[in-house]
Amino acid sequence: MQAISEMLDSVSARNYRVVGCAMLLASGRALPALSKILASHALIHTAEGEFFRKVVREACEHCRIPVVGIRERELDERANATFGRAVTRVRQHISGLGRTVGSPWTQDEKTAALAGLIACS
Repeated sequence: MQAISEMLDSVSARNYRVVGCAMLLASGRALPALSKILASHALIHTAEGEFFRKVVREACEHCRIPVVGIRERELDERANATFGRAVTRVRQHISGLGRTVGSPWTQDEKTAALAGLIACS
């Protein structure tokens, strides 16, 4: 929660306002019992991701930041529904942000930016 509060203070000091948080979600399968998670290296990482998302969501909600969850496999569909025919132009603009933002500007950052735009729309 402290990191989110500090980010809000920093953003506010620059005269910006946080209007929402986009959270990319996993496939949605329920995690098995703890004993099965601990027996699988891959499931440990999956559980870790779920825990991280839960903590970030709770911190944002505590700071009154609306959180929009988007399943990664549904991102393209949501982008098309949100931006319609402009979706190609939006994606091109996001790709071009790398020149301004700097490195790294990989597919992960582009995906997060698209999700963020959807959350703000």
